[in-house]
Amino acid sequence: MTDPRHDHGTGAEPGPDRAHRRPDGVNDTTVEALGALSKALETTERARGHLYSFHQLTGSADLELDRAVELLRKAGHTAHADRVEREILGRNVIPDHWTFQIVEAYDATYYEPFKAVERRARDELVQGRDHLFEAEMKEARRTAGHPDHTAHPGSPG
Repeated sequence: MTDPRHDHGTGAEPGPDRAHRRPDGVNDTTVEALGALSKALETTERARGHLYSFHQLTGSADLELDRAVELLRKAGHTAHADRVEREILGRNVIPDHWTFQIVEAYDATYYEPFKAVERRARDELVQGRDHLFEAEMKEARRTAGHPDHTAHPGSPG
């Protein structure tokens, strides 16, 4: 019986494309370690997205204060309008920082160094190839020959 993932005469190799195959000599533990490092970076990407949400939501709230101050004044509540304007509008969210400065500090202090370390590990250990752990997991889980379980775009199955 032939392997159902054979190329069926198309010339295409079965399994992941070359960019998602581990280089010769790379062991399982290395692939697993790089998968864990990649997953940690992906989680950091999500955290960074939440940080940008915090930045944008806080900025939107601050801009909405202009309307609140205007309406408080219109309603005759000048002291409250003055207090909002003086105490909250344009206020630092932590000492000496607006949210854009927090984002910039996070990027410079944590995010960019994390990306560089992850990239260097992939470059030095697996010739820069990305998502090897996931590609191998996909290969192990796909149903050979099923049209919706192809190994990669353009592969026969």
